[in-house]
Amino acid sequence: MTEPVHDRTRNRNRLMLMAIFAMFFGSMLVAGLLRFSGWRPAGSKNVGEMLDPPGDLRRVTPQRVDGKAYAWNPAARTWRIALAPPAVCSGQCEQLARDIDTVWQLFGKDADRVDVLWLCASMPCALPAGAPRPTTLQLLKPDPALRAGLPRVDDAQGVPVYVIDPNGFVVLRYAPGTDPAGLRADLAKLLKLK
Repeated sequence: MTEPVHDRTRNRNRLMLMAIFAMFFGSMLVAGLLRFSGWRPAGSKNVGEMLDPPGDLRRVTPQRVDGKAYAWNPAARTWRIALAPPAVCSGQCEQLARDIDTVWQLFGKDADRVDVLWLCASMPCALPAGAPRPTTLQLLKPDPALRAGLPRVDDAQGVPVYVIDPNGFVVLRYAPGTDPAGLRADLAKLLKLK
């Protein structure tokens, strides 16, 4: 014959079961509230502005200054850092060119997977005097369709920087004056995607 369960033991077991139930469903409730309130951990946030919807440049075929077409070629998995400075650009463009080169160099072995697109505003087209030239730099001829695909490209504050995915979608925008370390951090995450 089995011994009767004492009231005290039964109550303790019920409380334990209710505590486990509350911990399980309570943590799910908290996670759901955080998710739907828009909160994200710091590691999953972008520094740049995520463009929604992204700019679609797939139908635009940029032309390089040498006359050759620049193909998007999604199979190559090449990401792009793009900027479209105005025709007259002072020291800001020089500094921006240095910053972009530094970001590009910091990718190390992955630097060949990042093209730097410099969309010229007029011809003849050249980088500012003394500006570094990453090996993946592409000087592009002025193209109104390409320029129109870069959201808010004519910013009164300066020259914005963009990230273009391998398919030709403009996915991130960096306001003029944004710390280049944020561009590097965001693009480093994207380069890990295969």
